[in-house]
Amino acid sequence: MKKTIITLLLFFIGFKGYSQENQPQKENITLSQNAEFPGGDSAFANEFLKMVHAYIDLQKYAVNGKFVFVFDVNPDGKIGNLDVLPKVKNSEMFIEDMEFAIKKVKKKWKPAMKDGQPVISKKIIKINFTTDHFDHGD
Repeated sequence: MKKTIITLLLFFIGFKGYSQENQPQKENITLSQNAEFPGGDSAFANEFLKMVHAYIDLQKYAVNGKFVFVFDVNPDGKIGNLDVLPKVKNSEMFIEDMEFAIKKVKKKWKPAMKDGQPVISKKIIKINFTTDHFDHGD
């Protein structure tokens, strides 16, 4: 009987030693905000298309339909590392021309914020190249 009581006592002591204790966890609160263009993504797409049609000859590229523009918004609000999908004939030249048109957009992006500090962020924007429906504002 003594052995049973001692065994049970040791069992409960051992069980208590292996049980988890609830410790208060510190919450890591990260405040973040995505990069924004003044007026939103559609305002950027409209401004960008105006610059494309003003400065770029789209006839030398096979562009018609939706294209995905992937780029970084730097902490200073400028765009870098542009890539365009799907690839088209003369893709390198097309991307260079699109970079030129993007630089012509006057307004800067509001950079993404993390814990109150501006950080680099990726942005993906889909733009439809249909020259038949574009209004030049004339």
